[in-house]
Amino acid sequence: MQFVDLKAQYRVIHEEVEAAVLKVMREGQYIMGPEVAELEAELASFVGLPHCVSCASGTDALVMSLMAQGVGPDDAVFTPPFTFVATAEAIATVGATPVFVDVEPRSFNLDPAALDQAVSDLPDGLQPRAVIAVDLFGLPADYARINASAAAAGLTVIEDAAQSFGARSGNARAGALADVGCTSFFPAKPLGCYGDGGAIFTAHGDFAALLRSIRVHGQGSHKYENVRIGITGRLDTVQAAVLLVKLKRFERELEDRQWVADSYTRRIREAGLPLECPQIPDGTTSAWAQYSLLASDSAERDRIIARLKDAGVPTMIYYPKPLHLQPAFAYLGHKPGDFPVSEDLSNRIFSLPMHPYLEGTDIQHILALLKPS
Repeated sequence: MQFVDLKAQYRVIHEEVEAAVLKVMREGQYIMGPEVAELEAELASFVGLPHCVSCASGTDALVMSLMAQGVGPDDAVFTPPFTFVATAEAIATVGATPVFVDVEPRSFNLDPAALDQAVSDLPDGLQPRAVIAVDLFGLPADYARINASAAAAGLTVIEDAAQSFGARSGNARAGALADVGCTSFFPAKPLGCYGDGGAIFTAHGDFAALLRSIRVHGQGSHKYENVRIGITGRLDTVQAAVLLVKLKRFERELEDRQWVADSYTRRIREAGLPLECPQIPDGTTSAWAQYSLLASDSAERDRIIARLKDAGVPTMIYYPKPLHLQPAFAYLGHKPGDFPVSEDLSNRIFSLPMHPYLEGTDIQHILALLKPS
């Protein structure tokens, strides 16, 4: 059994993918070929915003978005510690200071009340500039409250939709829930390519133009005019061609992910298992990048994971150590206990296999193993 079964997906789409990649190979436009612009238009339409700027990774999407706003040294960017390192890493990459904000215990996303407190408690010498909220495991954060808090404090909100692309909050898609939306097309993401890739979404043409300049070494009116500092952030044409094929069946795959999640949750609750299932607020859908459960404590989690492993069922722990306790961020001076919700989640959380091609028999097998012997 695979945790994310990319081979099963490939068996369904291989003819279209191979034809699309072969077309790129024959045409020879490997960088910024026509498929890139076509993909950007399709993605913008899907999200419901006028502008999409593709890039080389989800991390580049965050870095470029911060660079385009001039965020740098002495600036504070608020973000949760219970997430993958890339979010805070992007803040540090531009020379700004990550200011961690604890998460809600049920959604696992940034706690708007904790954000208000973090803004009030910001040390002298740091200028509050932005918030990067993360849509963890596929569920959009509470942007109604986050956007309101940010507006009151004069902060830009960046949506890290690396795990939530395809999700909805109300009538809006993930990627369009904040001032700027960023996503990743890493292969294991809900919409993934066959390498690295990412995209940025905005309603503003001037901002999109700025991002396009930053994406290619700060390019000006031509290749050898550089009007600002930029990066090499382009999405290559092969990955764009793959994503165009995958985007055609993405809605169906989101439905299949929802079916898997519903099956897990229903059967866990019917069995009365002592596990906390994911909670999705009314009016919101998840892209189900992961299906994560909370055990009663770390010892029980270890017993469950060992039982599944012995039966050949893979699991993952997202995330075993929150960012404020990672060596890379030791310079911020945090200690255990600073963000208790994130630390508690790290001790109890684990994720089951989740992908659109998971069979009902596989789910039954996994659920049987979750029951204490």
